[in-house]
Amino acid sequence: MIDLRSDTVTRPCSNMLAAMMNAEVGDDVIDVDPTVAELQRQSADILGKQAALFMPSGSMTNQIALRLHCHPGDEFLCEEQCHIYNYEQAAFAQLSGLVARTVPGEHGLLHVDQLRGMIRPANDHMVRTKLVCLENTHNQGGGRVWPFEQMQDICDWAHEEGLKTHLDGARLFNAVAATGIEPAKWAAGFDSVSICFSKGLGAPVGSCLAGSEEFIQRARRARKLFGGAMRQAGYIAAGALYGLLHNCERLIDDHRNAQLLAEAVRECTRLRLVPNQVDTNILIFHVDSQLGSAKSFLATLEEHGVRGMAMGPNKVRLVTHLDVSREQTLAACQAIRQAARR
Repeated sequence: MIDLRSDTVTRPCSNMLAAMMNAEVGDDVIDVDPTVAELQRQSADILGKQAALFMPSGSMTNQIALRLHCHPGDEFLCEEQCHIYNYEQAAFAQLSGLVARTVPGEHGLLHVDQLRGMIRPANDHMVRTKLVCLENTHNQGGGRVWPFEQMQDICDWAHEEGLKTHLDGARLFNAVAATGIEPAKWAAGFDSVSICFSKGLGAPVGSCLAGSEEFIQRARRARKLFGGAMRQAGYIAAGALYGLLHNCERLIDDHRNAQLLAEAVRECTRLRLVPNQVDTNILIFHVDSQLGSAKSFLATLEEHGVRGMAMGPNKVRLVTHLDVSREQTLAACQAIRQAARR
C-alpha cells in the first residue's frame, strides 16, 4: 500500500533507529538530557534564535507560544484556514483564555493590507490585539510557500504596531527546500518559531519552539504546566536530531514526486487541483460529484493500492514523503487515473 495520507506516517530508517538506540541520555526534568540539549542548540542555531525547547508536538509548541505572547482576554490575528485555529481544539481559548480573529486568505496566504486597521483601539470594552500568527508552508493551502517579501511585510507591520509574531513552521524546511531561502532568514521576522521533526524530516515524534533566551525560559515553565516535561527524552530527540541533520536537503525529492501526482490529477477532467499551483509536497484536489464524494473516491483509490485523506466532502489531500519513492509515486499516478475513470 502506498500511503499518501500524510508525511507523518513515515517510519524511522535504520540509521535513525541506531541513533535513537545509542543516544546519550539524562533527566531533562531534573537538569539536562545531553541529546535533547544538542537538538535544542542545533535547532536554535539553524533558525537564528538564541534558544529552543523540545516538546512532544507542534500543537504544544504553538499553544505555548500563544500563551506567552498574550494574556487572558487578548486577541491574536491569523488566517482562517490555519492549523492553530482549525486543528488544535481551540486550545488557545480552553487553556489560555485567548480569542482568535481570523482573516480569509488566498489559499492560506495574506497580504499586509488585509491586516491594517484590525488592531483594536485601547478601550475598556474591547479585547486587546497582541499577536499575529502565520503558517509556512500552509497545510490547508495545499502546501503553499509564502512569498518571502509578503511575509516580511506582515512581520514589519506587526512590530511597528507593537504586536508580537509567531510562525507555525511545522513544514518550514519544505519552504526552505522549495525556495533556497535559509531557515534563519525565514525565521528572522518572528519572535517565536515552531518546527516539527515528525513531518518531512521523518522522525517519529517531536517539535521545537525557538525564540529569545528569556522567552524559552518562560516556555520551559509553561511546558511543565501543559504536562510536557520529559525525562530521558534523548531517545526521541536523537531521532529528531538525525532528521534535522540528514533529511532536510532530500525534501526536494518529495516536491518532485508531488509534481508528478499533480500532473496526473490535471489529466483527469473530473479532478481539479485546489490550488492549481503545487509548491511543495502537498496537493489538494476537488472530486467532481459524478465521481461521488471524497470518501468514495478514496475507497476506489485504495482498491488500486493508494491511501489518501479527505479534507472535506469533496476534497482529497495527498502528501509525498521520504517513505514514497519515485517508482511508487508513478504507480500512484496511474492509480489516480484509473480511479478517476469511473
